[in-house]
Amino acid sequence: MKVIKIDKTNWIQGIENLRDSYKLTGPVKGEKFYNFQELDNGEVPDLNYSNTRLSTKSIVFPQSEVMLNYTIDESKDDHHIMKEIDTDYAPRALIGLRPCDAKALTLVKLNFDTTDYKDPYWLKAYEATTFVGLACDDPLSTCFCTTAGSGPYNEEGLDLLLVDAGDHYLAKVITDKGATLLETAGWKIEAGDISIIETKKSDAEAKITSKIKTDKLKEKDTLEIHSAPFWEDVSFACLNCGTCTFVCPTCWCFDIQDEVHGNDGTRMRNWDSCMFPLFTLHTTGHNPRGEKIQRVRQRFMHKLKYFVDKYEKGIMCVGCGRCVSQCPVYIDIRSICEKMNSYELAV
Repeated sequence: MKVIKIDKTNWIQGIENLRDSYKLTGPVKGEKFYNFQELDNGEVPDLNYSNTRLSTKSIVFPQSEVMLNYTIDESKDDHHIMKEIDTDYAPRALIGLRPCDAKALTLVKLNFDTTDYKDPYWLKAYEATTFVGLACDDPLSTCFCTTAGSGPYNEEGLDLLLVDAGDHYLAKVITDKGATLLETAGWKIEAGDISIIETKKSDAEAKITSKIKTDKLKEKDTLEIHSAPFWEDVSFACLNCGTCTFVCPTCWCFDIQDEVHGNDGTRMRNWDSCMFPLFTLHTTGHNPRGEKIQRVRQRFMHKLKYFVDKYEKGIMCVGCGRCVSQCPVYIDIRSICEKMNSYELAV
């Protein structure tokens, strides 16, 4: 893989050169938090951040997305006919996402790109995006990515990896899309020192002291873990607020709803959460997961057992730590993973 050096004095000009070919998205500092958003003219990604409150999932999978529109005005020939809206899938560059968020998108893709069904909305947005990662040199205390199948310098899902080397960035080219973006930016092509990346990678990984064990999850009997006695304690404090699912970069649940104003209607997709009581409510009034303990158990069983068994791609978690740091009642996926991984049925 080629590594090039980008002098920071040329960085802004390169970003401006990209605007003619890409819609640009990057981290922007708000009043309290950094979030990813489309960059206005003259605005550059602020790469001096540790982590964002929300992941970059919404760039490919918007929190609310209009899919179809229609009219119920029967005086019109096209009444009650669903029409796909005109969505902009022009090339765009997502600059500065963390490697854990990029890896998360590869896991989410497993749900939207299957043998039997390929979601056109998700896949078109994903394929239109060039992912420019930013290596993480100062991981947070809640990060456990190295034992969750990711890492501060992980390259999965990235087209280009940026490494901050003081007065310059080192850019590691991973895919052809990444090489094209570099060429379009017009940065002076100068060979970079890959040994610096390897050293910084080792240093960053050494800073991650929070770890989980997942080695026994695959061999565990699903029904035994499902019936384990610790779920009552795990769920006791949960508020079912859904914060964990909304900040999680790998949660993919959604609901589809119709909204009608007068004679005009839209069909839209919205993020949903397995933590909400309405999530599994049937039209009959029956709810197979009507109790809080059932919903909490489902979330962790899906992340740490069902996903493991179905896809054989590791756990459905990249160790970003967002659910740990933002849960209002301090429910910690790391301790629950330990309970599940070490659980033995009493005899």
